[in-house]
Amino acid sequence: MSRPAAGGGAHLARRRTLLGVALAVLLVAAVLVSAVVGQFPVSVAEVVGSLLRAVGIPNGWAPDDPTTEAALWVIRFPRIVMAIAVGAALAVAGTVMQAIFGNPLAEPGVVGVSSGAALGAAVAIVSGLLAFGEWTIALLAFAGGLGATLLVYGVSRAGGRTEVVTLLLTGIAVNAFGGAGLAFLLFLAGTASREQIVFWQLGSLSGSLWRESILVVVVAAIGTVVAVVLGRRYDILSLGERNARHLGVDVERLRFWSIVLVALLTGAAVAFVGIIAFVGLVIPHLMRMIIGPSHRALLASSAAGGALLIVVADLLSRTLVSGAELPIGLLTSLIGGPFFFFLLWRQRRASGGWA
Repeated sequence: MSRPAAGGGAHLARRRTLLGVALAVLLVAAVLVSAVVGQFPVSVAEVVGSLLRAVGIPNGWAPDDPTTEAALWVIRFPRIVMAIAVGAALAVAGTVMQAIFGNPLAEPGVVGVSSGAALGAAVAIVSGLLAFGEWTIALLAFAGGLGATLLVYGVSRAGGRTEVVTLLLTGIAVNAFGGAGLAFLLFLAGTASREQIVFWQLGSLSGSLWRESILVVVVAAIGTVVAVVLGRRYDILSLGERNARHLGVDVERLRFWSIVLVALLTGAAVAFVGIIAFVGLVIPHLMRMIIGPSHRALLASSAAGGALLIVVADLLSRTLVSGAELPIGLLTSLIGGPFFFFLLWRQRRASGGWA
């Protein structure tokens, strides 16, 4: 009996390695294409040469034109870094939510965390709060996301377990409240504030700055490391709350701090790019189908997969329509909406609800 298990483990390890290599190659390719494609033409050699020069490696490929350098380092590179960080943050947040709720349909956008964070950011915009300087919007976005997550968690809990239907219904209610709050703030806001609020609702990476991108990178990196460290506990929790408690896991404490982690990851992403839905739903499921449910590998691959998805979606958002830029949240919803219906159908069929 041990040989098949060992063979199965080796096969799974190979799949994880292949997936990691494939994601790395695809992400590097997507970054290069995203840096090259745009209204201002830049070659691959110039992109590589500029990066090498930035790390102190002299070469003959780096562009001499200051306009090309500015296009890369002021506009495209910060945007690409932001896309990588936001994608990783949202995918990890979705994976953690599915782990702590024990529900494959849990995702920051579906259960209202993103809309709560966007509402917090909109309050900061309209009120003109500057209590924490330029980070006030990000902090209020975090507070809104945390409040929405705690509300969903509290309402959906019954008898020591999370009710799937209640979770979805609570998410619908929170999304409705967040949408109504955003609409009310739109009514009160001036023209400039109204444009910013519309930005939160649609999602966009345009105008990303280095200081914002680096902040989201730091949050996403720390959040991913913390989630991976907690991965073994998530594996134990998947065996059931009672078994997890017998094995020494403080379930409620794990859930609470995981909720704070989800709010931090989602709030940091939404604060700077707006609502980008379904990343945390689609990516963890795809990764789980390929490499299985072990959370440490799942979290790492989801971070890479989320980064790849947002880099590609951002590239498509600014190239599909000539002379215009599509909201990135629109593209991810076009992917995630049908996928969400597929998950609902599969879960319903597995439970015997549909013939």
